[in-house]
Amino acid sequence: MKYHKKVLKNGLRIITIPMKDNPTVTVLVMVEAGSKYEAKAQSGISHFLEHMCFKGTKKRPQAIKISEELDSIGAQHNAFTGQEYTGYYAKSHPKYLDTILDVVSDIYLNPTLDSEEIKKERGVIIEEINMYLDMPQHHVHSLMMELLYGAQPAGRDIAGSKETVSATTREDFIQYRAEHYVAEATTVIVSGNIDSAKTIKSTERVFKDIPVRKKAGKEKVVEKQSTPQILVHNKKGEQTHLVLACRAYDAYDKRLAATKVLRTILGGGMSSRLFHKLRNEMGVCYYVSAHHTAFTDHGFFDISIGVDNARVHEVIKVVLEECKKMTNTPVGKAELEKAREYIAGGLYLGLESSDSLAEYYGFQEIMRKDLKKPEEVLADLKKVTAKDVQKVAKEIFQDKNLNLAIIGDFQSKEEFADVLRF
Repeated sequence: MKYHKKVLKNGLRIITIPMKDNPTVTVLVMVEAGSKYEAKAQSGISHFLEHMCFKGTKKRPQAIKISEELDSIGAQHNAFTGQEYTGYYAKSHPKYLDTILDVVSDIYLNPTLDSEEIKKERGVIIEEINMYLDMPQHHVHSLMMELLYGAQPAGRDIAGSKETVSATTREDFIQYRAEHYVAEATTVIVSGNIDSAKTIKSTERVFKDIPVRKKAGKEKVVEKQSTPQILVHNKKGEQTHLVLACRAYDAYDKRLAATKVLRTILGGGMSSRLFHKLRNEMGVCYYVSAHHTAFTDHGFFDISIGVDNARVHEVIKVVLEECKKMTNTPVGKAELEKAREYIAGGLYLGLESSDSLAEYYGFQEIMRKDLKKPEEVLADLKKVTAKDVQKVAKEIFQDKNLNLAIIGDFQSKEEFADVLRF
């Protein structure tokens, strides 16, 4: 799967991924700007700005002008904000590539940030915050980030708080864009049925006026923990939602491939150890999954579960026992190979469309990683041994790394102190 990368003199990076005979094209612009780049008082501004970029530009002064133009060609469009990036994209039939490139670049470069629109969108975002607070399966992950990183930017919710969103002004947006939306922090990815040489020229043309100045940085994450930590949020309901997490590896660590295998064996798919144990054997949950999340300067391994209220303590104990088994007994050859194939299948199935392929390369580039083709990722995976998996399990699954965030009908963290150990 070939790609082409060009870095312009101003620092803007362009990546094109031609996909012969694919029926679509995707334009994705990503910038190194997210919640970890925010001061406490401006928490949520990255996400708020993402919304405001769709509310009107100099060329398309109202939000309806943007959406009508894209709807009229059957295009899909959206945006997303994370801790270390923000992305804007549109996807369409290949014959409309010039149109979506023009619209996405206009959204990114020329938002008007109208004061009246800011007032209206503020209400939208506050309702978005309310929505997620009412979704315990989502909210428990925000609690885990708070538990892991406290008052650091990494511990704050990406959407910010109602207070910070309410206080954000037009001048705040202008200053934030000036600090972060610059050429050296921006990557444009175009994938699908394209001619790379022509697409690069078109991209250079529409981004010729992107600001060129030094990019503002972010606060480095400080990892600090010596004993298990617990955060309990009391909420009455039919189910308890919990996340067990351990501090782990950042995005550049050589142990990532072994960690992918570890999380797949434990909680990847319906034949994983935890799914089989908790759902098939015990019948105590509907969902259970394991993940490893890696950032530029930190990472964590987590297991998420929605569990029968009456059996929470039992489930936590069983999950930790399953994790402990990974440290004591090497994985068998058949299970190791099954995990590899599961990861490989998921990787290729996830790269069938132009937008997913744009994100695949975009996320690597925006994290300043070496761009790896899928086959290179799988080559690393094939090198993982049972001993490698056991080694990372021993490094990750230690009491000093262990954290529990829980939403349910419980009053205090002391209720879980005795059970929270491997």
